[in-house]
Amino acid sequence: MPGGSIYVQQDEKFTGSSPQWYYEKFWREDARNRQKSRIVKAVVGFAVGIALAIRFEVELAALVGLAFAGIVAGADWWLDWRSFRATAVWRGRRRGEVITRRLLRRSLGRQGYHVLDGRAIRDQASIDHLVIGPGGVWIVDNESWSPDTEIATYAGRLFFGERYGTKVAKPLIDTAEAFAQLLTRETGIPVRITPLLAVHCGSLPRGGSVAAEGVTLLRPRLVARQIKSSRETVLSDEQVELLARTAARELQRQRS
Repeated sequence: MPGGSIYVQQDEKFTGSSPQWYYEKFWREDARNRQKSRIVKAVVGFAVGIALAIRFEVELAALVGLAFAGIVAGADWWLDWRSFRATAVWRGRRRGEVITRRLLRRSLGRQGYHVLDGRAIRDQASIDHLVIGPGGVWIVDNESWSPDTEIATYAGRLFFGERYGTKVAKPLIDTAEAFAQLLTRETGIPVRITPLLAVHCGSLPRGGSVAAEGVTLLRPRLVARQIKSSRETVLSDEQVELLARTAARELQRQRS
């Protein structure tokens, strides 16, 4: 690429041929249409406010109408902004592991859970987050797909659009098994690790989660809730501390 470096691989998210680049381009070009639509909605809100003020004999009906118009316009802007922001990880503007790390530490940090970020077994497996707590052990990875990618299950199989999801699920399961074997061997505590995949962009079913092929995929904001709701394993405080210390010692920290 002209102006680029032959030593640094270009990220296709920022080139003129990627889906992410086109998504941002079309979003900017559609700004005028969104503004026109927002004005129409605000006018409707103004009319509804006036009608309600007259119906309930409220004085200063015009002010009520303006208030309704402002609320409608503000809500419409917020929904548009939220929709665009939800694609930030997919577009390469934010890092999914940073978002999930903050959510995990905020929700689990004071409830007896240990969150270790960016851990790996040398030449074997790596993961974004390892969570150890009273309810068991989990690994959490982060992924993002295009906004129109439908994530669903059919007959027990995981699908991303029309593609099978086995290539996504199997490496995560293998990593969970590798981490579990290491912790079991080093601590003598039988460990079973549950794999979770935080989905930052993509179309999940209503409720924000789906489980298939041994992996649960869910929105980042639901990961901590999923972990806290687990009662399959009960670990004592001593076991949690031993597993956390062992993981911190035996698992390599990945360079960011």
